[in-house]
Amino acid sequence: MSKTLELLKDLIRRESVTPHDGGCQNMLAESLVRLGFTEERLDFADTQNIWLRRGNALPLFTFLGHTDVVPAGPLEAWISPPFEPTVRYGKLYGRGAADMKGGIAAFVTAVERFIATHPDHQGSIAIMLTSDEEGIAANGVVKVIEVLERRNEKIDWCLVGEPSSDKKIGDVIRIGRRGSLCARLTVAGIQGHVAYPELAENPIHTFAPALKELTEEIWDQGNRFFPATSLQISNINAGTGAENIIPSSLEIHFNLRFCTELDEETIKQRTCAILDKYGFNYELQWRLSGNPFLTEKGALIDAAHAAIKTVTGIDPVDDTGGGTSDGRFIAPTGAQIIELGPLNESIHKINENIGVEDLDTLSMIYENILINLLSSRTDRIDY
Repeated sequence: MSKTLELLKDLIRRESVTPHDGGCQNMLAESLVRLGFTEERLDFADTQNIWLRRGNALPLFTFLGHTDVVPAGPLEAWISPPFEPTVRYGKLYGRGAADMKGGIAAFVTAVERFIATHPDHQGSIAIMLTSDEEGIAANGVVKVIEVLERRNEKIDWCLVGEPSSDKKIGDVIRIGRRGSLCARLTVAGIQGHVAYPELAENPIHTFAPALKELTEEIWDQGNRFFPATSLQISNINAGTGAENIIPSSLEIHFNLRFCTELDEETIKQRTCAILDKYGFNYELQWRLSGNPFLTEKGALIDAAHAAIKTVTGIDPVDDTGGGTSDGRFIAPTGAQIIELGPLNESIHKINENIGVEDLDTLSMIYENILINLLSSRTDRIDY
């Protein structure tokens, strides 16, 4: 059994449904401290965060990950218990195998091998872990970055081990992400009997034209890095449950995944302009989950491309698809950020899994990235 597989099994056994860590961070810290990392716990509320750093020199390379996982769902639907890692036909099954304990296991063993062969490497290596990525992410990386920023501890390169790959390990690198802006809209009406609509005001009816316009609005055309912005309704709720009552209010939840052609304030202004046209009473609450970010071509992307080519022979595609990640909290500091990790086909699903061979491949890619960026000039891989 490879060391990466062994480590991943140990992580999966630790039931760490968000925002709980299940002891994962303590276990990893024990081995990393022995390699010269200093350990700093930065817990906030019910969230556990750890910052592990080896060295004080610049540049600072950081692996970013989360030890929390989503709930397993119906246990009877799994082919094996979700927190009992099981290898079957070349795949390891278990909750968190791909998202993202597999990435964590791969970068920890990559760091171990790199330090063994480059004990006096250039710069510094850090590992940042949180147990609050799969939830609302209010007390995780966003709070850790605030601490680092206050003491001017700057990350130069950040690799997020999220499952970015599509068909083969390393075929896709996320070089950015769209922003995410959530909204809760409450439309006021007047409750009444459906037989006397003239004595009531149905908020569903009054909102319907605005709903059509919001969902048909062309927010932008996107650009060469990002698709066009999209507004999606995620929930609509109204009524008392009785079929003969006009409801007094309507609540709508929607989300905009927006690209770098837009910003938060512009979206808010354009949304309110549409709603105001129809003359109904409403309240609108917004929550910004993250702004869009993009890493331009540079040392980190070059090092990742070279490492993937060396290990797999693949020329990866640079992409900005998918949802959000904790990279959104680090991007405003000016760090170069990429996401590179396992295949994303099974994430959040019943029977989540990762290829056993993929684990070692990913660990070797991570090790080669470290070599390309932090080894001395005499033994650095040319690319």
